[in-house]
Amino acid sequence: MTMSDARARILSRLRAAPPSPVPDLPEWRAPRFEASARLEKFRAMFESMKAEVHEVEAADWPLRLRTLLANRGVRAVVHGDGSATGGQLATAWAADPEAPRLVPYDRAIEAWKGELVHGIDAGVTFAIGGIAETGTLILWPTVEEPRLMSLLPPIHVALVAEETIHDSFAEVIAEQGWSKRMPTNIVLVSGPSKTADIEQTLAFGVHGPKELIVLVLRRAEAP
Repeated sequence: MTMSDARARILSRLRAAPPSPVPDLPEWRAPRFEASARLEKFRAMFESMKAEVHEVEAADWPLRLRTLLANRGVRAVVHGDGSATGGQLATAWAADPEAPRLVPYDRAIEAWKGELVHGIDAGVTFAIGGIAETGTLILWPTVEEPRLMSLLPPIHVALVAEETIHDSFAEVIAEQGWSKRMPTNIVLVSGPSKTADIEQTLAFGVHGPKELIVLVLRRAEAP
């Protein structure tokens, strides 16, 4: 029997076989959390993956970040060119001569890949939302904040507004109307870069950021 004959015989058997019944899907409901439990779940999931989560007033996050980065000896921070995030950092750190150097992402990657890889210590990005169930940030890359800002620097700082943290991924997709608008790339972040070998030994920071700092921005309470 030739190879083609064997192939034809196998295919004929597959076509002649009766269809298998479709198994019933288990009932699934998206998890729901109370407001206080939602943030605690979000924090717990991130901390289980060696990330830091800090709650801070929306107006004060640049000063809190300054302290966190000073403790790590950070010297240069990349931010989105023309982004509100970069403007807030520049204003808050202007009077501090010891503050890290702020570097806008204003060039094509080919023009400054060496500096971005070897001369930048941290990248600051804004997340469009978070998922409490899995401890995940949703980054929506734009021209101002390309995805490499969260992938190349050793430290990734992510800002997320508390009110945009949802219970589940399904809830995010529905409430933010993803079916009507989708970028070419979405980055889901659930901790620092990590990988495991065949022996299931988990290692962090091998293929991307070694540290993830999440700043949850709270709205100021009305007086």
